[in-house]
Amino acid sequence: MSVAGELADLLEPYVGGELPIHLTAWDGSVAGPDTAPHVTLYRPEALRRILWHPGELGAAQAYVTGDLDVDGDLDDALTHVWSVAAARGLRGVRPTPRLLWDLVRLGRRFGLFTPPPPAPTSQARVRGRLHSRLRDRAVISHHYDLSNDFYQLILDDHMAYSSALWTSDDPGFTLADAQADKLDAVCRKVGLDRAEDLRFLDIGCGWGSLSLYAAQRFGARVVGVTLSAEQKSFIDARIAERGLTDRVTIRVQDYRDIDDPPFDAVASIEMGEHVGQRNYPTYAQVLHDRLTPGGRVCIQQMSRPHGRHPGGGPFIEAFIAPDMYMRPVGDTTGLLEAAGLEIVGVEGMREDYVRTVDVWYENFEKNWAQIVDLVGDEVARVWRLYLVGGRMAFRDGRMGVDQITARRR
Repeated sequence: MSVAGELADLLEPYVGGELPIHLTAWDGSVAGPDTAPHVTLYRPEALRRILWHPGELGAAQAYVTGDLDVDGDLDDALTHVWSVAAARGLRGVRPTPRLLWDLVRLGRRFGLFTPPPPAPTSQARVRGRLHSRLRDRAVISHHYDLSNDFYQLILDDHMAYSSALWTSDDPGFTLADAQADKLDAVCRKVGLDRAEDLRFLDIGCGWGSLSLYAAQRFGARVVGVTLSAEQKSFIDARIAERGLTDRVTIRVQDYRDIDDPPFDAVASIEMGEHVGQRNYPTYAQVLHDRLTPGGRVCIQQMSRPHGRHPGGGPFIEAFIAPDMYMRPVGDTTGLLEAAGLEIVGVEGMREDYVRTVDVWYENFEKNWAQIVDLVGDEVARVWRLYLVGGRMAFRDGRMGVDQITARRR
C-alpha cells in the first residue's frame, strides 16, 4: 500500500474523519480531499521527525528543514486545519496502545526506526540554570543577534520590535505612524511630557526606538539596557547620527544589575515575557526600586488566557524564545502590586498586534530573496512559520498584549 494511503488510514480514527489536508508522500502517493491545503512529505525524515517529536515540534522541524512543505499560503493552510480540528472537537491525538502499535507497524514497513535526525541548525541550543544571567544572555543572543540587516527588512523605520498602536484606519496610516503613536503613548503615560531633562530608564530597549524617541521628542535623559551586543551597536550608531550622545546611554546589562539612583520614569516594552515566572517578582521589584516616589512605569507585555500553556509553545520554545513565560494580565498586575506599585491603567492591544504582524509578514515576503541571502533558507522558513503562527495566536485570542501603567506610591 502507498505511504499516503497508509497514513490516512492510520490517522482517520484519531482525526475524526478524512485527513484535513491533501497529502502527497515521497513515493508519489496521495490521500485526502483535493480541495484541502496541499502538504508534501518530500523525504522519510519528515515522518521520522514527527515520530521522535510527536505534534508541533516534529512538524515544525520537518517544515523548516524542507522535509515537509505546504503549497500556497501557510496561514490559510494552518487556519483550515485549526478550523477542522475545532469543528470535530479534537484536542490533540492521544498515544493509545492501538496508535502506538500502528506507528510501530508503519515505522517497520517504511524503515523509519532509525536514530532521530539531527536537530535543525536553526534550533536554539541553550544550557545552564533557567534564567541564570549566562543562559538569559544566550537566549537573547540566539534571537536578537541574528542580523541587524535582517530585522531592518521586516520592521519599520523606528526598528520597533513590539506591537504598534493603530490609532487610525486611514489607508495612508503606516506601521511607522502606528509605532510612533505607541512610543508617544508610552512617553506620556510615564509623564515625560511634564518637563524636559527627566531621567528615563528603558529596560529591554531593543533597537532603541523608545530611547531615541523619548530623547528627541521629550528631551529626556535616557539610559537603555539590552543583553544584545548587536542591538547596542545599532543604537549607538543612531545616537551618533542624531547628535544625542549627551542624552542617551545604552548598556549591555542584565536588568538585575541596574543600580542607578531612581529615575523619574521607567518603561519596559515586551521584555517581561523573558524574565520567567520565578524571577518576575525580582523584575517587578527592579521596576519599583528604580523609580522615584510618585514616578510612573509603563510595561507592554504579552499575556496568555487562563488555562493556556504559559510558554510560546513547542515551536517558539525550540526555535525563537526558549524560556518565554506569559500569564493572564490580571496575574501580572498582581505581581506588580506585590512589589509596591499602584496600577493606574491597563490598555489591551491584542488586535493592534494582529495588524502589526500583518505588515511585518508583508515586508518579510516582499524581501524573501534578500532574507534568504542573509540568513539562509532554513532560518527564513523558521521566520515564516513564526510570523504566521504568531499572527494566528493573537488573531484567535490564544495570546494577548497589554500596556500596564503603574505608579510608585
